[in-house]
Amino acid sequence: MEDSRKSHKPHCLVLSFPVQGHINPMLQFSKRLIHKGAGVTFVTTRFMSKTLHGLSSNPSIPLESISDGFDDGGIKAASSPEAYLERFWKIGPETLSELVERLISSGRPPSCIVYNSFLPWALDVAQKYGLVGAVFFTMSCAVSSVFYHCQKGLLEVPVRKQVLLPGMPPLEPQDMPSYVSDPESYPAYLGMLVGQFSNLDKVDWVLCNAVYELEQELVDWFMKVMPFRTIGPTVPSSYLDNRLQQDREYGLSIFQPEHDTTMKWLSTKPKGSVVYVSFGSVAELKIDQMQELAMGLKRSNRYFLWVVRSSEEDKLPQDYAKETAQKGLIVTWCPQLEVLAHEALGLFLTHCGWNSTLEALTLGVPMMAIPQWTDQPTNAKHIMDVWKMGLRPPVDERGVVRSEDIENCIREIMEGERGKEMRENAGKWRKITKEAVSEGGSSDRNIEEFVASLIDKL
Repeated sequence: MEDSRKSHKPHCLVLSFPVQGHINPMLQFSKRLIHKGAGVTFVTTRFMSKTLHGLSSNPSIPLESISDGFDDGGIKAASSPEAYLERFWKIGPETLSELVERLISSGRPPSCIVYNSFLPWALDVAQKYGLVGAVFFTMSCAVSSVFYHCQKGLLEVPVRKQVLLPGMPPLEPQDMPSYVSDPESYPAYLGMLVGQFSNLDKVDWVLCNAVYELEQELVDWFMKVMPFRTIGPTVPSSYLDNRLQQDREYGLSIFQPEHDTTMKWLSTKPKGSVVYVSFGSVAELKIDQMQELAMGLKRSNRYFLWVVRSSEEDKLPQDYAKETAQKGLIVTWCPQLEVLAHEALGLFLTHCGWNSTLEALTLGVPMMAIPQWTDQPTNAKHIMDVWKMGLRPPVDERGVVRSEDIENCIREIMEGERGKEMRENAGKWRKITKEAVSEGGSSDRNIEEFVASLIDKL
């Protein structure tokens, strides 16, 4: 009887916050769960499930949805972030419970809910039905630690002086997540981020999209205070261990990449000669920062590939694309992983979102860090001072990085002595991140342990 029961697969509901930067890491983790012998049903909001069609092409990952209370418009349909979160927190648990009951009655009972850390109420639903509850953090361990200490009342907000936290370098106010250094700008989100840790004393597993070896001392500390495991980087297998067949793309994107244009242009450029510039899918640059960046790229006289979303194009200097056509290519979106993996690439000028940072670490690309908000300043601190594979240029009194500093950083990284050290470090971290998810690596073992524990409960 015991053997018969254990022949069944554990069934994980993987519930993501409805933002591409959270969906993609959790989708990649889902692929790893399937590889280890679990079944997965991916869950996001109704509006997001209608917007993102890529998942339907992967028959091994069924897609289900719950309501956030704004099924026709998502967060943009809400009058404010506070209104969105308040309604989602009310409607979400109800519709997630309805989904669990429907799956039970259809003969596909879940055994576990892996939920995005932004949605702590999902743990209450899991426990209501006797399911394993596993929280999934899409941030770095360092950023998670900052919000953990805020939630415990051990970090005074706003931060006005240097902070010393276990297992981390000293953090100045400008190194802290913007929600902590400038909380009045983001009151709803600060509450949500601190609330991630409100019920972790009841959770079965804490999973983090990070690599043990990148933040070893901090992870060791976390493991002493909670059931914490690193499972990253959640980058498609083709760029890592190559154990998941045809896993080259995340599978979901809210923008259409200019693939052929980008890759053909890159293929004509010498090895290590191109500066790739992207500020992700959300960040919006001030117009003066956009102008300084444009001038810095032009003055560097380097080849550059710059992702400028359609909504940002009017911030460029007049006729800039035409004037820089000999050196630069400006696109509205591009296949970032393929770009970072291309031999022509020499530098990634990034906003330091955690997904982009992990991708650059995974593919061994030095970075210039120009963080904008959220977790990005803390990631930038680690890029420059911990992993030593990039530079963060200074900002002026308006918070803008000047064109001469952009030019200087480009030259230092691509031509200077420090650049050589950064490339060596980038190569080292590339090897380490690849080993983490390869068979027997730190993240691979943790995922295996997680799935084994679910099988034991069948």
